[in-house]
Amino acid sequence: MKIILLGPPGAGKGTQAEKIVENFGLVHISTGDIFRKNLKESTPLGIKAKEYMDKGLLVPDDLTVAMVKDRLEQDDCKKGGYMLDGFPRTIPQAEVLDEVLEISGEKLDCALSITSDYEILTERIIGRRVCRSCGATYHVHNFPPAKEGVCDKCGGELYQRDDDKAETVTKRLQEYDQKTQPLIAYYSKKGILKEVDGQKPIDTVTKEVAEILNEFR
Repeated sequence: MKIILLGPPGAGKGTQAEKIVENFGLVHISTGDIFRKNLKESTPLGIKAKEYMDKGLLVPDDLTVAMVKDRLEQDDCKKGGYMLDGFPRTIPQAEVLDEVLEISGEKLDCALSITSDYEILTERIIGRRVCRSCGATYHVHNFPPAKEGVCDKCGGELYQRDDDKAETVTKRLQEYDQKTQPLIAYYSKKGILKEVDGQKPIDTVTKEVAEILNEFR
């Protein structure tokens, strides 16, 4: 099974990604993880990417695609299938990915989109708090700690990440609208788009996701 996971920031992709890996045994491919691995190991692709990053420039699409392609060719992806998370982010990236898969005689089974209302997303994200020590996540309204500002698990300090502040959240959603939202129409035209309402309870979303992906076992 080969799928792409789509959805705006705060829609619950991270939670569902964990469930998908657990329930279907897919390899979770995050572009962030791929970049960090290539940079850490100083691979030829990582060295090239670092040249752009050191100059404060975005890594070109062709280099990002090359890293993803290299990851898809590894044994674990060939044997058990995979889920792409965070890639593609733009139509040009999606088009190049299609070309790469076609050359390998492969194709995507499904583009799974977790949807949500932006007002609800904003409230969900800005209310998030993270433990500095163990990384546990809380929410000031939906899942508050027993003691304000203190992690239930380790007693560490809870804080609001810069990415979760209102101004940043607005920019992230605007960027998603401009660059990534067009992928919804792109994959819909290909007939592989499946959508799940991320505003429903987590267990309900997980169940609906499983029902969709069971078609591709």
